[in-house]
Amino acid sequence: MAGGLWDYEGAEGYAAGSDLTGYRVEAVDGHIGRVDKHTEDVGAGYLVVDTGPWIFGREVLLPAGTVTRVDHDARTVFLDRTRDEVKNSPTRDGGHHGDDPAYRDRLGGYYSGGIL
Repeated sequence: MAGGLWDYEGAEGYAAGSDLTGYRVEAVDGHIGRVDKHTEDVGAGYLVVDTGPWIFGREVLLPAGTVTRVDHDARTVFLDRTRDEVKNSPTRDGGHHGDDPAYRDRLGGYYSGGIL
């Protein structure tokens, strides 16, 4: 990744100001859901993905740095993570997005390969 874990800098096709809401999200090994919300704050960017029935309607928060490519024509975001990595990510409690420092630290540790 060219940028940090919380930046879209390394994502091919990403353009600042793009609305990714509703875009399909693809892990390296298949579909995981649709973008429900996203932010592009410098050093704090992330996607909230509604996984639908795949993992019982759970929403997952993905740091912007997990995005490798955005295809606006196909309305699809591609990740550098597997479905299992996303499925096993730390649970996001209701209402907590990137504004909960403890959750962000746990998530950052998980996606960086650090200790949780």
